[in-house]
Amino acid sequence: MNYTEFPDPLARFQEWYAEAAKAEPNLPEAMTLATADAQGRPSARMVLLKDADERGFVFYTNMDSRKGQELGSNAQAALVFHWKSVKRQVRVAGAVERVSDSEADEYFASRARSAQIGAWSSDQSRPMKTAHELEKRVAKFTAKFGVSRIPRPEYWSGCRLVPDEIEFWEERLFRLHSRIHYQRAGDGWTTRNLFP
Repeated sequence: MNYTEFPDPLARFQEWYAEAAKAEPNLPEAMTLATADAQGRPSARMVLLKDADERGFVFYTNMDSRKGQELGSNAQAALVFHWKSVKRQVRVAGAVERVSDSEADEYFASRARSAQIGAWSSDQSRPMKTAHELEKRVAKFTAKFGVSRIPRPEYWSGCRLVPDEIEFWEERLFRLHSRIHYQRAGDGWTTRNLFP
């Protein structure tokens, strides 16, 4: 990979993501989200990328969940995309901010009705008293909303990771892998090759 062809890493990401979307059999939008609590204890989980542009990388969640609480106390995070089918990995790190209410409302309205009910039904990351508690809550909120429009819960929103560094790794023969690191510098980016 020649980074001089892509001085903007977000343009490079869009190209790689499009190629992965054609090649990956399942969920090319899946990414590992790593957060840390106020004491610095890390945790990681898989989430789905919902948007990526010059402003950053967006995912949605219950803000009362563990990840939401950790981002509330430490608004720094990292992402990892690993696309085995194309032998590539992208790492992203930066500050996280909430999307606007209008963005969250628009995305929530676009979700399947079952996913909207699910957002109301799950007390994400909290203990369940019985294995059937979630099913009971789904039935409760299905009955509550009937056929009417389902509003977005106040605790459910989107997060945008605003990258200050992005790294691209690509497998090459004989372990001569390509690894290029972009670091935000003002309105632009600096680049450097790293040993794999």
